[in-house]
Amino acid sequence: MAAEPGQDDLLLSLARRSIEEGLGSPLAPPPPAPAEGWAGPLLEPAASFVTLKRLGLLRGCRGLLEPVRPLFEDVWLNAWSSAYEDPRFPRLAASELDDLDIAISVLSALEPVAARSEQELLGQLEPGRHGLVLALGPRRATFLPAVWTSLPDPGRFLGELKAKAGLPRDFWSPSMEAWRYTTRSIGE
Repeated sequence: MAAEPGQDDLLLSLARRSIEEGLGSPLAPPPPAPAEGWAGPLLEPAASFVTLKRLGLLRGCRGLLEPVRPLFEDVWLNAWSSAYEDPRFPRLAASELDDLDIAISVLSALEPVAARSEQELLGQLEPGRHGLVLALGPRRATFLPAVWTSLPDPGRFLGELKAKAGLPRDFWSPSMEAWRYTTRSIGE
């Protein structure tokens, strides 16, 4: 997750370019990422999320939890997806671009967290530092570490994450799986 000089600005520029290329285009897959002289960490497989905010409010957030493609390509595709495929929002309009803030989170590897109770799980999380993935059968959801700013209470953080996964906020099962991770934040 180490950055080389200029890499962060390059990734933010790449994300904005991906979004700009989608403006006014019909609903379709994104164009391929530009084949420029990518080097170093940008060519290494990495998982990222791209978060879009407009006037301080969430406008889209999409990403992957596992590294399956080079970082430059992951950011390119996740920026497009955040702007045009987040099911919570309509496609981004050209009129929104000037007020759009872009943040990129590059994820560390997922670390399994063994917990027999909600309290045991919470005891293994550092608010503000750890993101969390919860899964039970086909239900799966994550909160990035940045979500702690709006949900600073650990119990509420976990309850809202369970709700995001389609589970009751007060639900607990020994069959639930959890993974924590950290991020390197770029932008915003």
